[in-house]
Amino acid sequence: MTETRPAYETGRLNLPFVGISTFGKRPYVQDWSRIDADVAVLGAPFDFGTQFRAGARFGPRAVREASTLFSFGHAGAYDHEDDCTYLGPEVRIVDLGDADIVHTDTVKSHANIRAGVEAALAAGALPVVIGGDHSVNIPCIDAFEGQGPIHILQIDAHLDFVDERHGVRNGHGNPMRRAAEKPWVSGLTQVGIRNVSSTARDGYQAARAMGSDILSVRQARVLGPQGVIDRIPPGARVYVTLDIDGFCPSIAPGTGTPSHGGFLYYEVLEMLQALARRHEVVGIDLVEVAPDYDPTGGTAILAAQVLLNLLGFVFHERALRGQGGAAPARK
Repeated sequence: MTETRPAYETGRLNLPFVGISTFGKRPYVQDWSRIDADVAVLGAPFDFGTQFRAGARFGPRAVREASTLFSFGHAGAYDHEDDCTYLGPEVRIVDLGDADIVHTDTVKSHANIRAGVEAALAAGALPVVIGGDHSVNIPCIDAFEGQGPIHILQIDAHLDFVDERHGVRNGHGNPMRRAAEKPWVSGLTQVGIRNVSSTARDGYQAARAMGSDILSVRQARVLGPQGVIDRIPPGARVYVTLDIDGFCPSIAPGTGTPSHGGFLYYEVLEMLQALARRHEVVGIDLVEVAPDYDPTGGTAILAAQVLLNLLGFVFHERALRGQGGAAPARK
């Protein structure tokens, strides 16, 4: 078997601060009709759905730039705890650039985001969308029409289950309500919901009536990461929507609606690894990174690291199931 050599031994060194900031410095595909990849990353720089502090429109750019930190060309990322290499060259990741955002026009902007996700799905690629505010989840879930039943795992400080407020139905407080209405969404597991939320009591009642399982951070900690994932119905195909404010603002201050008491890094990472081991992950979005509120850049780095780790888990488990690439047996 031919050994794969790191890129820096065969070509340019290409350090993280050099070059164009595509996601993980992966190839850019401008023509969405010519996607040939396992993962297609799409930026959704839309934040017209915010009710307080805007700025998440700059999230995709910040997360892409942060992701270059993890692009040293080592032919994958070796994890000594798991004794395996994640995201080796057999996992083909491309960056589709950004959906076209038409300022002040939610309908057109959301339609353009949906088109990008549909293009990824049509190509057989796992869609990964970087927001933007949480309303970008609405066109992402719309794109799964005809794709069979999906279950949504939401990690978030807020329930986002408002039906309508002053005529607004597609803002960042509405996406989980819009998702629950879709016949192809079989249920929701909403984790990290805490403190003063964006949704009133009747919204929580409606969520539970429409099939939501709601857990606070403290309830999730009692269950443990595996216990949380065990609550998702067996065999469910899962779409992950991760709001960065699900994390504690002590590690993720760069967001418009921070809420103290959130998750720490490994709590979320272990949930996502347990999810990848137990379920097929069919789509991902990560939203609400507003980099101007975090001059350290740490929030964007956290977002990039979470996405790369989740992708590593997903494709390692696919390989173990014989769905692609070689992977060592899990310990």
